[in-house]
Amino acid sequence: MYYVVMQSHDIRDNLATEQYLMNNKNFDEPLVLFYIEGPCIIVGRNQNTLEELNNDYVREHQITVTRRLSGGGAVYQDLGNLCFSFVVDAQDEEFGNFKKITQPIVDALHRLGATGAEVSGRNDILIDGKKFSGNAMYTKNGKTFSHGTLSYNVDLDVLTKALHVQKDKIASKGIKSIRSRVTNIRPYLDQQYQQLTTEQFRDVLLLSLFQANDLSQIKDHEYHITAEDQKAIEQLKQDIYYNWDWVYGKSPEFTVKNRKHFDMGTIDARFLIEHGKIAQAKFYGDFFGTQNVGELEQQLQGTIYDYDHLAQKLQAMDLNQYFTGVRAEDLIELVTP
Repeated sequence: MYYVVMQSHDIRDNLATEQYLMNNKNFDEPLVLFYIEGPCIIVGRNQNTLEELNNDYVREHQITVTRRLSGGGAVYQDLGNLCFSFVVDAQDEEFGNFKKITQPIVDALHRLGATGAEVSGRNDILIDGKKFSGNAMYTKNGKTFSHGTLSYNVDLDVLTKALHVQKDKIASKGIKSIRSRVTNIRPYLDQQYQQLTTEQFRDVLLLSLFQANDLSQIKDHEYHITAEDQKAIEQLKQDIYYNWDWVYGKSPEFTVKNRKHFDMGTIDARFLIEHGKIAQAKFYGDFFGTQNVGELEQQLQGTIYDYDHLAQKLQAMDLNQYFTGVRAEDLIELVTP
């Protein structure tokens, strides 16, 4: 088995590296990747991005959002989380057999003291009935990668806030995440492993995986990203993981409903979103205005449905002529994600 320890803390860099290595390198043994990210949310390939997020919280705390190639549900990661990924020949692994492909990680955790860790359900690793690892797979051109999270010391309070959205506001046919009871694995490890940094935990887990005593013993198994590799990875980052259309535009068609009562009347705003843009806008309610609100509905069509684009569009308009007595900032707060 070979391994790569990624240096970047940006999820987009690491997903691009994973994709590049899978598609462009041929190893004669399985490859395992380890990476650690700053605060981020990664949605599954078939999910509606906005439906998975508490968008106000994510924007306020500058949490990176991207989409991955594999399916499954949205996950939150921060510097207390360790990601792992196995890259193998597709013929060697049955697609969807998470129990088999993650077993080396489970065995390594057992050796570190977390003897109750076990693969459970479709794609999770649990301990004491609580989830600390979610996994997903992707296959292409005879290769498969299976990547997963390992919550070592994740801020679980932030996790629950960042991945919460009011279900009555957005409705789509996107695959929705199942909210689970979550935990960190750290308290279940032997005492000597409970005060490590995430990087130290990674190295200890790596040694356990290889059943070695020192990193020098496995240095011949490490693959180092070359300058040529990095150039191709940079292009993948820009084409996919930094690309708004991939992250938001690939979301399935969905509808948004936001309703609020103001002193001057109730506004019920409804949007149909296609490819991440407003395809149709409708405003209902008992509000007053000097101009026909249908003009505003027309002007909003084609606008990218995110806070920055929609707020910029609305701030350039005289909204009082459509909603007399309602402050522009209150209306913007109502209709933006």
